[in-house]
Amino acid sequence: MSLEAAISFFIAIFIFGITPGPGIFALLGKALSTGVKDCIPMSLGMSISDIIYLILATYGLAAIAENYSGLFLVIRFTGAAYLIYLGWKMWTAEVTTDFKKATEKPMSWFSGFVQGFLISASNPKVILFYIAFLPTFIDLASLNRADIFLICVLTLIALMAGLMMVSLGASSVRQYLKSSKAIQRLNRTAGSIMIGAGIFLVSRGTSN
Repeated sequence: MSLEAAISFFIAIFIFGITPGPGIFALLGKALSTGVKDCIPMSLGMSISDIIYLILATYGLAAIAENYSGLFLVIRFTGAAYLIYLGWKMWTAEVTTDFKKATEKPMSWFSGFVQGFLISASNPKVILFYIAFLPTFIDLASLNRADIFLICVLTLIALMAGLMMVSLGASSVRQYLKSSKAIQRLNRTAGSIMIGAGIFLVSRGTSN
């Protein structure tokens, strides 16, 4: 893989990572409600899930999206239900102007990672994207383990950079909210985004 191809691949993955979808909506909701810290494990979970799809794509396993559609449907609805639950919790959250108090018990890294992983894993069409996308930058006929490792590293860095940029941007809005009314509006906005992301996942699952 040439340097030019690696740079182009990195930029393309970065743009792909910040493209609006259920993952971005979930990150926005999390960043608005509890700040950027809880977005790190969620972003990592989403990125690792994407890398798994990328590896499957490099080995020509696109058929997994067809053969295991039932399993993906279960994962999709599980992720959607969890997002809707989180949105409801945000809607009903206690209003406080003390953000430190509000985040005394942040989401554990494992819970955040699993949530992000489920969101990304619920869309098996990602593997089809990578299968169509990879030949643009890589000669799959001469692909070796070193190449696969390189594209996985580039994908991880590009996706994390894009997702954390989105999270930081959303989180920065929180510091301007001082009144209880503004925070209630923030909670409900974040909750609505989470619920919307869950509904989006469900609609994607029923429209196939």
